Amino acid sequence: MNRELLNKAVAKLDLELTEQHYEACGLLLQELLRWNKKINLTAITGPDDMTVKHLIDSLHLVPEIKTGERILDIGSGAGFPALVLAIARPDCLISSIDAVGKKISFQKHISRLLKLTNFEALHGRVEVLANDRSAGFDLVTSRAFSSLELFVSLASPLVSATGKMISMRGADGQQEAICLQESIAAAGFVLEPTLSYCLPMKMGERSLVIMRKH
Repeated sequence: MNRELLNKAVAKLDLELTEQHYEACGLLLQELLRWNKKINLTAITGPDDMTVKHLIDSLHLVPEIKTGERILDIGSGAGFPALVLAIARPDCLISSIDAVGKKISFQKHISRLLKLTNFEALHGRVEVLANDRSAGFDLVTSRAFSSLELFVSLASPLVSATGKMISMRGADGQQEAICLQESIAAAGFVLEPTLSYCLPMKMGERSLVIMRKH
């Protein structure tokens, strides 16, 4: 983990992370590398790349979270942003769901290792979860999840009456959202201004497409 890069990003985002938070993030990346030697969890393995693309990118969601919210991360893979949110926001309940068992096994391992009492990792499909926990979350998010249109259709049934969805997209997130405004409205959501940002070390442009229930 590149602590200097992470420090700068935390300051820029105006976040408050304790030494315990930093240690947890470092251990998360350390374990990801260790598991990755046996199980393919990530193609991103350099210290700078992992710090930026896994930790810093995930932390951009934190300012959008309110105290005590119930959050679901769809298609969470190796646990980004879900595990980072659970570390940074112990006041919130973080759930993650993925259809790939080995990725959920890794997330459960990290949860036990870091004693994340506010985190649950679910192995399964979002469509099934929507039947069991309809309108059960204040925020539903995803990162690098197929199309925005598919995310909206899968996530919308899970959002509470006053909740929102945030899709973490690439540089073209705002354009995607504008093209989908009718579908977003049909699902019962209002498109809020898209938040665009650049990752450090010229590692790419990103955007948060924010949709609030109306």
